[in-house]
This record gives sequence, structure tokens and C-alpha cells, in this order.
Amino acid sequence: MQFFRRFFLILLVTQSAFGSAEPAQPSQSKTGTKASTASPPRTSKPSVILITLDTTRADRMGFLGSERGLTPNLDALAQESAVFAHAYSQVPLTTPSHATILTGTYPQFHGLIDFPMELPKDVPYGPAILHDHGYRTAAFVGSMALAPGTVAPGFERGFDTYNADFHPDALGKARYHKKDRYNTLERKADEVVRLALGWLTYHSKEPYFLWIHFYDAHSPYEPPEPYQTRYAAEPYDGGIAYEDAAVGRFIRELRWRKLFEPALIAVMADHGESLGAHGEQTHGVFLYDETIHVPLVVKLPHSSAGKQIENRVELVDVMPTMLEGIGIAVPPAMQGKSLVGLINSDDSAAEAWRDRPAYSQADYARLSYGWSALQSWRGGKYLYVEAPKRELYDQVADPKAERNLAFASPAVTETVAAKMKAFREATDGHRESTTVELDPEMQQKLAALGYAASSNANAKSSGEGDDPKDRLESLRLIENLTPVLEDGRYEEAIPILQALMQKEPNMSQPYMKLGGCYMQLKQYDKAVPALRKALEFYPGNIGIQMNLGKALLETRDFRGATPLLEEIVAKAPERLTAHTFLEYAYFGSDRFEDAKKESENVLAMAPEDFDSYLILGGSLARLGQLEASIPKLQKAASLRPEAAKPHLFLAAVYKMLGRMGDFERERFEGLRLRGRPSASSDSIPEPSMKTSRQE
Repeated sequence: MQFFRRFFLILLVTQSAFGSAEPAQPSQSKTGTKASTASPPRTSKPSVILITLDTTRADRMGFLGSERGLTPNLDALAQESAVFAHAYSQVPLTTPSHATILTGTYPQFHGLIDFPMELPKDVPYGPAILHDHGYRTAAFVGSMALAPGTVAPGFERGFDTYNADFHPDALGKARYHKKDRYNTLERKADEVVRLALGWLTYHSKEPYFLWIHFYDAHSPYEPPEPYQTRYAAEPYDGGIAYEDAAVGRFIRELRWRKLFEPALIAVMADHGESLGAHGEQTHGVFLYDETIHVPLVVKLPHSSAGKQIENRVELVDVMPTMLEGIGIAVPPAMQGKSLVGLINSDDSAAEAWRDRPAYSQADYARLSYGWSALQSWRGGKYLYVEAPKRELYDQVADPKAERNLAFASPAVTETVAAKMKAFREATDGHRESTTVELDPEMQQKLAALGYAASSNANAKSSGEGDDPKDRLESLRLIENLTPVLEDGRYEEAIPILQALMQKEPNMSQPYMKLGGCYMQLKQYDKAVPALRKALEFYPGNIGIQMNLGKALLETRDFRGATPLLEEIVAKAPERLTAHTFLEYAYFGSDRFEDAKKESENVLAMAPEDFDSYLILGGSLARLGQLEASIPKLQKAASLRPEAAKPHLFLAAVYKMLGRMGDFERERFEGLRLRGRPSASSDSIPEPSMKTSRQE
């Protein structure tokens, strides 16, 4: 038995282009339109272009010494720009890192440290500042990880256009399979470039801030041809080569439109990728150079001078640099420092930047898995990592951070730790992070991207919990789950989850994901205990309650489902799905008066709902209001002419009323639609309440 098919569709949150009814562009090729004029822009203010390369390691860049030959276009841009050889991310996670880039503040200040926390309205925000100074603002992002309102609430502030449309309707056809992820979860760099150039067609005559985000180096590392074949042995490199080609197409189009020279252009990665270093395959947990050292290139307006800067800098410095670079005062609340002085070879600025330390933190393991958070400090020749088991590395003698000196050099360790603690206290915003509760659909989307949504169920205070270095076997199991789940191999995922639960009995995520796997396999009796356990970790979590309520309905435990669904409706009365679940639970529990009222509630929100008319008609009939039930059942029949049930229900009602002519007509039509026209003339199927949500 299966029902409530639409459950998997109506929980989605809209990810449409924010605040824009403008056409994206005229018909054109993916490399941009050649119908646009190539005359210079009429604006006197420099425009700003921000390009972020998700999950891109610094050691893959030719302009930083790589000999892999992956980045000829970025290398060419670097020859006309300032290259920062030692730039560091503040968080090895997409959304928090971009929050730091766009606000110019440290994660401990803005408070957005994981998915799906809200960016506070009182934090300085570059796009809003630029918008207030007369700039048209637009964002074209390549991943659901930056979708405003859901995974990245608050990011839309200040944007005229925020395009994060990933066509969620495609979810009705496929469930996060690789073949479908580029409709529902992310999009290729070519598509991002096409949309961005289309927007420029309409707005390049006025000062603009344009942010484009590429996600192609992110797992599952599936670049298009010819990169997929060319880099079959190293698909991560293929993703970087592909995004480099997309950057090249974009830059060439800027030059053709005469938009390159007058613009400030900043290109950087939000973080890197471990690729097996230190036991981590992807990113988010550790703070070593593989994920924290990032490429950073800045071209100031009307400048083509290339130079390499060796000073240590941070991504928190990007927004202050962009603002000062176009003549806008940097707000005092921004904690990063402008790099313009370094770029312009200002001696006093260079002295001020001498051996500036770099700070990073990772809360993902704490919030999602219950392990300890980590912080790192790069100063002098040392990398220090604050963890339950402290780490200290000499980056000159040990650039791969393989020899921990913390126990052999306790005085140095204490000195560096004290400096980092003082810095954290001075830069802490002392704000509570606001987490947006995600429904099961969005949680599965994040899981398909390789992330677990943050959870207070697992969170411990910073510094508490197991050291992630001691949980490498569990981390390996977690990372192995991602490709299995994104391929929809739910049976294969179950033993991995069971093994993880044995190793991590106090971790909530495996129970929630196990329940989800059983739901996908329609093994609802097995889903119930897993979801009950998950609900112990997440008391009152609407998403888990919804899944558990559905599983209980599927196993016909109507009375068990009812209080769960009543609680959801009380907390979130706007959730249509909760009402549709509850009307069925009431009917299955023989609470026909309540079922009648709840069906009316649904129809007030969805006036053409077939199932609610069917339940309402059935409830009225069971309450003895036979005449009143007839128009409701007739309405259901008109909404779905191919359905047999309304006719069979009507036949039962007419028989009870003694209207035998009407009974025979509806009975015959119902049996015809059901494919049983030869049934006995004096019998009809039992009119049980099996709605289309059950089938």
C-alpha cells in the first residue's frame, strides 16, 4: 500500500529567482549574447564582479605553482591582477564561508556557522551596502547550498536578483539521482555563466555588483565532456579544469563588451577539499591547508598590473577590499582589512600586514555529529589547532602537517593558544545562531550534496565532544553514505547506517537517515522505530514528526499518528500536508466529525483537492448526513473522472437512501473504472476510505 504521493512534492520550498521579474536574457549561446552592444558602459562608478569557486584547492592553480595545467584562464587573469599566495578561508563549508566573504566579519561574529542558520539582519552585508549606494545587484549561484530562504536564509538581502532556481518540480520524476541532480540540486558552470551574461545584457550601463558561484569542483566530481573523459583518473581535477574554462568564457565576454577594464574583479575559492588527507575525503571537519588554503585573485578597476603578494590574508578581507577599491567607506563593523594598500604597494600597509595571523574554525562536526568543534591559528611559522588533543605544526619544516609538536613544545603551544583565545574573545559577536528548521525534503537535498543539516540534538559546547581525529572510521562511513544515497541505493545504505549507529550510538543523523531509507523502500514498519529514535534526539522536529506520522498512517496506526499530526498543525497551521495527513488519521480513527472539519480546513487552502472531497463526503455519510455527502462525492468524481472510488461511494450512499436507479448507475460506472464490470448486481465493494493518497 502506498499513499500521499504528493507528500514528496508539496514540502519543497521555492527556490525561484529572488525579487526579479525581468527576463534573464534574449536567445543566445551559452557563451553569451553577441547581440549586445560592445560600447563602453555609461556609468562612472566602477562595477564589481565576485566569482567564487566552490571546493577549489589552492594547489591546483597554475598561478600558485601547480604544473597540472588545469587553469590557463585563471592564470591569464592572474597576470593582470594581484595574486595572494597565502589566503585562508575562515570556515571549510560553503554557506558559512560565503557569509564571511559577503559580510567581512568572522564566523564567531556573524554567527552563521553551519546549515541552515540565518544570516542576522544587523550584520554588515556587502550586497546591501552596494545596493544602498546605487548599484544593481545580482547573484547567480550553482548550488542549493546557497539557496536563500531555506539553506541560506538572509543571503538575499540587498539583491535585486538572486537566482537559485533548481527546478524542484523534477523531483517528481527522480529522487536525487546523479542524472537528476543538475535539475534539482545544482547547475553547471556554463548555465551560471549564461544566466549572468544575460543579466548583464540589461544592466551593464549602470553600476552593478554581480556575484557568480561555480560548484563544479564539489563532489561527486562529474564534469561534462570532454573533461570527464580527459580526467577520468582524477575527476576532481576535471571539475577545476571545467570551471576554469567557464571563467575564461565569462572573462572573454567581459572584454568583448568592454566591461573588463573598468570593473573590480575578485576570484577566490570558499574552501578546498581534503581528498583523503588526514583521513578526510571531502571537507567540513578539519582545518588543514587542504581545505583552508585557498586561491585569491583581485583586479582593481582600470588596472592590469600583475603581482604576487606573500603576506598572509583571509577571506574576511575580501568585502572591505571591494568596497575600498571602488571608493565606498568600509563600515566600522566589518572586521576584515582592505587589501588595497597591499595591492598598491603602500609601504605602511605592507608593514601593517607583516606576519598577520589567520583564524579559522569548523563547527560542522560538533553541530551535525556531536564531536568537538575545532579552531585554528596560523601565525609565524606555526599552525595551531585547538582540539581535545591539541596540534602544533611547523609549516616551514612540515608543510603537510604530519608531525604534531604540541606535546614536545608545550610553551609554544600555550603561547599560540592564548593569542587565539584573545582574538576570539575580541571578535566574538556574542549572538545566538538562529537555525531554520528544514522539512524532510530539504534535509534529503542537503544529504545528496554531502551535508547533514545542523542539529541541536548533537551539539555540545565548543571544545567538548570527541576529537574528530579519533572518529576517522565513523567519518569514513559518513562520507561513504553520500554517493550511495544520491544514487538512490537505499538498501545498500542501510547496513552502512547500522554500522555507524553501532560506532556512534549517540549520533542522531543515522537514525533519521535510516528512517528515510525505509520510507523510500516503503518498509514503513521498519521506519517507525528508527524515526521514533530520531525524534528522541529532535523533540518537536516537524520534519521527523511528518515522516513518522506518514509511516504510522501507512501501517494503519491512525490513533498513534493523530497526536503527532495535531501537534504539527498547532505549530504550523500553514502546512497543507499536515492537514491532509490529519484528515485521513481522523477518518481512520472513526473520528468522523473531526475528519469533516479537517477536510473543510484543507479545502479552504486547496479548493480543488480530490482526496479531501472524498474524505469529506465519506465523513458526512458516516455521520448519517447522506444527502449532504452526495455533492461532495460528485465534486470528487468531477475532479478525477478516471477514479472509481467516488462512484462506488456514491453507489453506497444511494443504496442506503433507497435510490436504486442512481445506485445501479454509479455502481456500474465505479466497477467499469475499476475494471470489474461483471460483479454481482446486488453488491459493491466495501466503501473503505482508501484515497489516492493511499495508492
